[in-house]
Parts: sequence; structure tokens; C-alpha cells
Amino acid sequence: MTRSKLHNHSSKLVTSASPAPVRASVNRAEGIKLQENRMAEASRPSTSGAATGPKAQQQSIVSSFAAITPYDKQSKRNRAITHAVSFCLAKDMMPLSTVEQTGFKYMLNVLDQRYEIPGRKYFSQTAIPRLYEKCRSKLETRLQDVKHFATTSDLWSSRTSEPYLSLTIHYIDEEWALQSTCLQTVYFPDNNTAEIICQGLEDALESWGLSEDRQVCITTDSGANVVKAVALKGWTRLQCFGHRLNTAIEGSMKDRRIDRAVSVCKKVVSAFSYSWKKKRALATAQNDLELPKHRLITESPTRWGSRHAMIARVLEQEKAIAKVLSADRKSRHLVPTWQDVEVLESVHKALNPLADFTDALSGEAYVSVSCVKPVLQLFNEEVLKPEDDDTELTKDIKTAVITYLNEKFSDDATDDLLSMATLVDPRFKTHYIQADKIEAVRANAVSQILDEWNSSQSSSSPNVQSEASTSAAPVIHKKTLGSFFKRPVATAGLTDHQAVEAELNSYLQSANADSENNPLEWWKTHCTAYPKVSLLAKRYLCIPATSSPSERAFSTGGNIVTCHRTALKPDAVDRLVFLAKNLTIDPE
Repeated sequence: MTRSKLHNHSSKLVTSASPAPVRASVNRAEGIKLQENRMAEASRPSTSGAATGPKAQQQSIVSSFAAITPYDKQSKRNRAITHAVSFCLAKDMMPLSTVEQTGFKYMLNVLDQRYEIPGRKYFSQTAIPRLYEKCRSKLETRLQDVKHFATTSDLWSSRTSEPYLSLTIHYIDEEWALQSTCLQTVYFPDNNTAEIICQGLEDALESWGLSEDRQVCITTDSGANVVKAVALKGWTRLQCFGHRLNTAIEGSMKDRRIDRAVSVCKKVVSAFSYSWKKKRALATAQNDLELPKHRLITESPTRWGSRHAMIARVLEQEKAIAKVLSADRKSRHLVPTWQDVEVLESVHKALNPLADFTDALSGEAYVSVSCVKPVLQLFNEEVLKPEDDDTELTKDIKTAVITYLNEKFSDDATDDLLSMATLVDPRFKTHYIQADKIEAVRANAVSQILDEWNSSQSSSSPNVQSEASTSAAPVIHKKTLGSFFKRPVATAGLTDHQAVEAELNSYLQSANADSENNPLEWWKTHCTAYPKVSLLAKRYLCIPATSSPSERAFSTGGNIVTCHRTALKPDAVDRLVFLAKNLTIDPE
């Protein structure tokens, strides 16, 4: 072997015998060099002149530090995030301790690692009170332009047995939209006498700058102290239709047969509520019998219609319930007898149609007061009218309920109020007013319209247009096809009284709106055709038929003053309930 071949052979042996670490270091060095070449190539300016698209650039040290530096406390971004957190805590009724929870902090850090969330004390003492003042100030400004409003009020006790008085306001704004706003849920530690409640309601209106003269009506339950308090103030009061209906139902069920059947229902529901084995067996039986997979319902004394809901569900699941209970020797005695089932079916047939009416009249986002008289007439003529195939028990229940309601809503003051509300509802007008009372109602309407119109002419209130401004600069609304053929009522040469009568007659002679239509939408389109009558519509159609809005405020309060938040001070409860009910998305 020659020397050159020997040298080459030796080189190959050395190369093949090089250990792995040496090869790895060589490869790493080559990789680093290749990366450096690529970076240099990327940083070299293009000489082709053609658009090659954006290229990745190495981040500077300054920008790298800026990406992880916390925001300045007064920066716009920091304030915006803090406002959003405050909004979330208040609107969703979350405990303020949420801001100190590990999971919440982690979420915010992932979303924006530069944001440092303040502590719980900051939100409780600074952020939430500031949000409350801002929201309250906006609402106060809005309420200054409201000419007429209605209210609902009720008393409530929290989990810690602290008493609160709520006040909710209802009005129709310039765009003919019904507004419902919870003003306050104020701590009310004094004795609940009529005189003290009267003073509390007066103070509540005064604290918001609301004049009692602008209040059309207050809707309350039938508590004797509340009724007397309203009477002491001389305010017009509407009794809550929901409470009256609930009282009527309770009175109609004072029968030993019903007491026994309802007691059996409660025991059955209780047996399934406290046994997961029975719940599992019930689900299996429902599947075998092809019944709806529904849970049984527990009666709640504070919920309207909860007893009927419990009875309806037991009847629906009767076969599944009997199958499960019969299989257990200890619970066989709970199986409802045929007599119990017959009684429950009689009760269900009498009360089932009433449940939907209660729910419908309890809304606060639509007009409800004008529906009370039509509903009562429907009860008398159809819903609660005894039928030939009704059992005697069903007939007795129907008769007892309708007799009670007719008695409670037949007094002159209530009937006058409901008649006026029905008159200015374009769906009903005089249809549900007794024939012998129509002329008196019309005369009353003319008198009130004159007062409203004269007041609007002498007042500079921006929410009421004068006749001149109506013709000169009308509010622009989207018109319906039929509205193009309408002409304002001719009032030239007529006295004010005659002009009002002419306009009211024209309104009453026009075609009724469909019963499914929103009366406020109708008035939004036709207010220029009937400007004077529209003032009366705004006055009466804002009244709620039930006191449910105030009770919903208490439901919100119950979700805030939970068993984990019983230490909340009354002022904090008032702020949190107000914010939960009234906050709208409005970035800071």
C-alpha cells in the first residue's frame, strides 16, 4: 500500500471512529452558523424592488421590556380593564372576593399580562361606589324629563332578617318605549307601621327629585300597613292582580278533600326529593312508560302558582310515581288513592288556565294594566265559567275565584282607573267598559286631556310637544302604509273642549289595533294624529298590573345577600341591587 493510500485510509478510520459528542457539536455549530446566515439575509435590504411581503424583525430590548411592564394605574387601558371588572362584578352579582381568587387572576393574566388587578378593598370602597354614582347620575338626568310615572313597592327581609323597602319606577319615554327601573332597595329598620312606611316612600321619591304630583299610581300588594300608608299620602293605588288572584285561589281551596290531596302531593314530592335511589327509579320508570323526563316540583309559599305546578307535575307522572312507590314496602302508603287523584284532577282543571294569565300580567316590559278588565271579562265568560262536564268541586273552585275577583276589582276608584287605561289602549277602547259607564268615562277622559294639554302648553317640558311644534317639526317615525291616508282632526274654530272631544271621538271611531299588537308601537305611529289623546295614553299605560317588578328586585337582592355574603352592609346591598338591575354596557 502506497503512502498516499495509507494516509487516506487512516483518515477514514479516524473519521468513522469519532465519538458522537464530537459530531453533535459540529452539527450544532453548523446549525448556528446557518441560522446566523438566514438572519443576515433577512436583515439585508432587498435590491429587486419587488414587493416581497412583511418579514419578521427581531424585537428590540426596549419593546421586549415594554411587553411585560405593568400598565400605569392612570393609563386608559388600565382604567378600561378595571371598569370592565367592576361592571362584571356588579352586573353578574359576583362576590367582590372574586378578584382575589386564583382562577380569576390567572384568566386576567392570560388575557393581558400587563394588567395588575387591584385588591378587593379597592373595588368595595372605590370602584363600585364610583360606578354606582355614575349610573345614578345618568338615571337622575333621564328622570328629569319624565312627566308622569307609576311605581311599585314592597317590603322584604334578607337572609340576615334585615328589612328592606324597594321602589321601582315605570314610565313611557319619548320613543314610546316602556321603561322599568329599580330606584332603590333601602334598609328599613323601623317598625313597619303605616306612618313609617308612608314617610319611607315619601323620602324615596324626594331623594330622586321626583314630585308626588307626577306619580299616576302605585301598585302594591294587599298588606294592611302598605294599603294604609298609601291612603295616608292620598295616592292612587292599584291592587296587585297577581296577589289578588293568588289569594282567590287559596280561598277557593279551603276544603278538607283538597287539604288531604295536597298533603299527599307534598309527601310524594318530599319522598323523591330526599332519595337519590327513588330519583333514579323514577327516571327508569319514566323511560319505561314513555313519560316526559321531568322532575317533581316542590310548592313554594312565596311563589304564585307553585301549588298548581306541583299538582300538575304529580298528575303528569302519576303512573311512574305509583310504580316506584309500590315497589318499596316502606313507601307504598304514599301512593295517591283514586279519590286523591280525582280531587287533584278537579283542582287542576279549574286552575290550569289561570297560570298563564298570572305570568302574562306580571311582565314589566310591556303594557299590562289595560288588560285587567279584558282578563276579568274573559274569566267571567269563558275561563271560569262552570261547564257541564265539570265536577262539583271544579265548579265550586271556579265560582269562588271569580266571585272574589269581581268583588275586589269592582270598587269605583279601581274601576275608574282600569277604565281609563282600557280606553287609551287602541286594542280595546270602550269594548270592555260597561255600557252605562261609557259616557262618564269619556267625560272624565276629556277633562283630564284638557288639563294635560293646558299643562303642556304652559310648561317648557321637552318631552311634551306643543301643537305648533308638532306641525312645524314633527318627530320622524317610520310610517305604516295606512298612516299616509290619515289626516289630523280639524279643530279650526272650535273651543279647546270641543277640539278635545273631536279628537277623542276620532280616536274611538278609528279601527281597533290587533290584540297581538303592541299598543305603544301603535301610539308611536299615531301620536301625531291624536296628539292630545296620546298625552293620556302616556299617563295611564305605564302602570303595571302587578307588583312583580319590586319582587324581582328582592330576588336580585337574594342572589346578592347569599349565605357567603351575609356581612354585606345595607348601603352596599342597595348599591349592588341598583347596579345589577340598571347597569348597561357603556365603556368608560
